[in-house]
Amino acid sequence: MARVYNFSAGPACLPEPVLKKAASELVEYPNAGMSVMEMSHRSKAFEAIINKAEALLRELMRIPANYQVLFLQGGASLQFSMIPMNLFSKSKKADFVHTGEWTKKAIPESKRYGAVNILASSEDKKHSYIPRLDKSTFTPDADFFYICSNNTIEGTRYPVYPDTGSVPLVADMSSHILSEVMDVSKFGVIFAGAQKNIGPAGVTVVIIRDNLVGKALDITPTMMNYATHVKDKSLFNTPPTYSIYMAMLVFEWLKDLGGIPAMEGINKTKANLLYDFLDASAMFKSPVPREFRSLMNIPFVSGNEELDKKFIAEAGKQGLVQLSGHRSVGGMRASIYNSMPVEGVQKLVDFMKKYEMENK
Repeated sequence: MARVYNFSAGPACLPEPVLKKAASELVEYPNAGMSVMEMSHRSKAFEAIINKAEALLRELMRIPANYQVLFLQGGASLQFSMIPMNLFSKSKKADFVHTGEWTKKAIPESKRYGAVNILASSEDKKHSYIPRLDKSTFTPDADFFYICSNNTIEGTRYPVYPDTGSVPLVADMSSHILSEVMDVSKFGVIFAGAQKNIGPAGVTVVIIRDNLVGKALDITPTMMNYATHVKDKSLFNTPPTYSIYMAMLVFEWLKDLGGIPAMEGINKTKANLLYDFLDASAMFKSPVPREFRSLMNIPFVSGNEELDKKFIAEAGKQGLVQLSGHRSVGGMRASIYNSMPVEGVQKLVDFMKKYEMENK
């Protein structure tokens, strides 16, 4: 069977050159005599891998020297608890903007440890937009200000990040990290599950400013304290070694491509291909206003559930898979992460045109 175009929201497609390199090194990593999967995380060989992964990520994202880069476990969902446990150090207050399923899950975790102020919500329109913010409502002594900067399920992203002043801005960037140029210095903490733009599932990247480390609540378990992992350079316990190795290969691939500026240009080309068709289509439409549209996750509907089901089934026969919308939203969703080639999006658009003509 030929490789398909995988539009899954995650675990997502990986760059084919990365998969081929990993395959060539699967049994024996160069000069190691064993697979990375067999390698001690205390070995010199793996130390070189994790150090290279960090150095490449720092270079790609231009991460300032006063930020730590951690490779952790537990997925982005564990960060919903680690953030308040580590950052509720003074007022034990936090501001949140509620924009979808992932902030819905993060909010109650922070409420376990402090006071949460929900500044704005897009729930009134099924989270199809990013709400406007009134700076006068921000909590001036909040310990942190939390956003999900790209909403995987709903297909929205922030056109402009809020200016939170001295309050650390925390962003769940799981579904768009590395997809476009951003200024890391505007954030106190950035975190992202790997399984969309970084690599296979199993590792979570956390980028945290130095002055936010070492202030955890007394009840914080050792493994959930950022200071633990900073001190031991992500090697306090056995990390997800193979996932970190794969992330390193993805970072190499991205650097060779021209880095994040080049990737952003490609991503805009892909997104415009699909959005331009949706805006012109008589059958399909995007539920998200133009200014809030994600470059990575593009939901669309026909307005007819039977036509949607038929579309998903027939698309699969053409090698266009994982196009079902999230169960909470329905319809279709194309996740066009960094690893999705322009050709895959073009093939999807061509099929959509054909499907529309045949099902008028």
